[in-house]
Amino acid sequence: MDNRKRPTGSSNSGSLVFWSSSFPRQPARVLIVEALPPWWSETCTVLCDALDNFLSLACSLDGPCRIPLLSLYAVSRQQECLLPFVQVRGNLARLHSCVEELRSISGEGCIRGAARGGDLLRQAVLDSLQQFKQYIRHTNAGSQTSNNLSVTVVTSQPGRGTVHQLERGLRDADLMSLKRLLVVQIDNAGDWGQDTSSPEATHTDTEDSLMLGTEVDLQQVESSVVAVEMVLKAWLQEQGGDREHLHLLLPSPLDDLIPVCVKCDMQECLISPALIPVAPSLGVKTESVRDFLPVTKMSANQSPPPQRLKAIKVLRADGVCQSVLYGLPLVIRPTTCWKLDWDEMETNHGLFHALCHTLRSRDLFLLLQVEPPQKSAAGGSGVYSHYVLQPSPSLSLLLKPVVSRELLLPFSLPVSAQDPAPNTMQIIQVGRTFVLSSQITELKSRNRDIAS
Repeated sequence: MDNRKRPTGSSNSGSLVFWSSSFPRQPARVLIVEALPPWWSETCTVLCDALDNFLSLACSLDGPCRIPLLSLYAVSRQQECLLPFVQVRGNLARLHSCVEELRSISGEGCIRGAARGGDLLRQAVLDSLQQFKQYIRHTNAGSQTSNNLSVTVVTSQPGRGTVHQLERGLRDADLMSLKRLLVVQIDNAGDWGQDTSSPEATHTDTEDSLMLGTEVDLQQVESSVVAVEMVLKAWLQEQGGDREHLHLLLPSPLDDLIPVCVKCDMQECLISPALIPVAPSLGVKTESVRDFLPVTKMSANQSPPPQRLKAIKVLRADGVCQSVLYGLPLVIRPTTCWKLDWDEMETNHGLFHALCHTLRSRDLFLLLQVEPPQKSAAGGSGVYSHYVLQPSPSLSLLLKPVVSRELLLPFSLPVSAQDPAPNTMQIIQVGRTFVLSSQITELKSRNRDIAS
């Protein structure tokens, strides 16, 4: 279905309006898997399981298309295109079949010479570029798909050596449509953080680098399904970069009428459950109490059964990051349902009071999971809603939806080791808002001194 014809609800129409102008700039994706024995036997299961999970998520996402085209190559004793360029949405069966074909590649035996593997990788990159040009030329996708291509090479060999082999092999090639080339090195637990490439592989001259503006990166990840999933989920994030997303207008210094403008980019931290219509147990909407209640078939005059949340973990209050919370919170109080007898209601009130006191006195949160109904699998996904239960000074709790691991997107939080430049601090701190705030703080401090 074309994105412009997809119905958009009022609850998330604003986000779709923003992203609809950004996602058409997403590059087509090529995944080249180096399945050379004997390393392939150690990483095959991890990579294929991560691919299965990621493609199941990517194919079910509603809203604007985040991955316009995908192609998959395997490099073993020969280079093979397992999947020519196809659209991701609506192609789960074909993509799953491709992953199974990748999984069936044998990891037994050995291959002599790293140069042979590097030459096959170079051929795979060049072949993907040629196929992409032909696809754009012979289809009408040129008007809807970005003319840029992003290639990801997954290997278990030393990543630096692979990068330099590709740089030397592609130095004279036409790479104008190649936006980015990423080498992902999957490390075993014992090799994590180490790159044991040979001295001749790590050495490179300046002229060996790609000179056409192509970004070549090396990323090391541990050999786990979650870590590899996060590498793939980066494909779901906006990749435009040709214009800023947000302007923060701050009060100008002194009496200047022109505001200080701080230009920013925005990045998603999670996939909204509202974009996965096939999984009703994810809590697609959180605008009212009725949205929270379980989805069941019943007559119009029947009340829905209570939602059942199971406590699965105790969390430190300062260990919960706000970036994993979404939706509207709900206030939880002890029930006053008239159908309960007095003794049961009094006992329940005491248990609720004890829970509030324990969480607040120990500065703890509770992590809750929706108890899955019997003989059901959350619309087939096996993914369920999670919530954080937060105490308060009053006899009440705050229930906040929290995203599950399957919907988390990768993001980095850089920390600056240097103080801001003095001139920028002067511009920000002398603005009327910050000056007034500091004056109020100083006034409160004086009042406390007088009172004491």
